[in-house]
Amino acid sequence: MAKRLRYSKSFLKYYKKLPKEIQCKTNKQLSFLSSNPGHPSLNLHKLEGFSGIWEGYIDDQYRFTFVITDDYYILRSVGTHEILKKP
Repeated sequence: MAKRLRYSKSFLKYYKKLPKEIQCKTNKQLSFLSSNPGHPSLNLHKLEGFSGIWEGYIDDQYRFTFVITDDYYILRSVGTHEILKKP
């Protein structure tokens, strides 16, 4: 069974601040995350130095972070590389 997405308050706060074009790209990438997490454009990988936190690509400049539970991808943050300092 595919995992569902859950959005943290911080993710939603950062998402609303993104340019509309990046919001559209984010929506597309999150659709891939829930339906096909192996999609190559996501480039999913664990973040070093942060236990259990994963990173996914939106494009060359923007990223999103999340944790994985039994049933959900819990989205934590979204933005430029800067978010990786405090994912």
